[in-house]
Amino acid sequence: MSMLQNRTIYLLISLLSLAAVGAALISQHAFDMLPCAWCVLQRLIYLGIALWAGLAWAFGKERGGRPWLACGGILALSGAGIAAAWFQYSVASQLFTCDLTLADRIMRATGLDESMPGVFGIYASCMDAAVEFLGMEYALWSLSLYAVLAALALAGLTRRHAG
Repeated sequence: MSMLQNRTIYLLISLLSLAAVGAALISQHAFDMLPCAWCVLQRLIYLGIALWAGLAWAFGKERGGRPWLACGGILALSGAGIAAAWFQYSVASQLFTCDLTLADRIMRATGLDESMPGVFGIYASCMDAAVEFLGMEYALWSLSLYAVLAALALAGLTRRHAG
């Protein structure tokens, strides 16, 4: 990992985040796996990470720069994603409805559920959205990816020559 430049790390983080949203959209639109409020909140977090990392990549310098700002933002968003995925897995998946949960309130407050329903529409209860892929629930796959993104951001923070 130490061989990677920070700009490469930012690009990798951005691409992995976009791939996660792409996989979620394919699951939804091609395989009818309808998302709950916690699912679409995690999509929003992934897009936030992709944007933050993309900006760090675009405006980062090969030498110097502010890796604490870029990586700190990615770490904070990854932490929010880990918390959302864990809550979805451990609590929300046991609920009959996601109405009025934090995720539902956030998504409704953004207006994205109505303005971009193909990406952020809430179409399932949390219990119905507890779907497995390769023997593991989607929420745990998501939590794992957030942990990878956080590890990549930490690698960027610990590099001697940030770029």
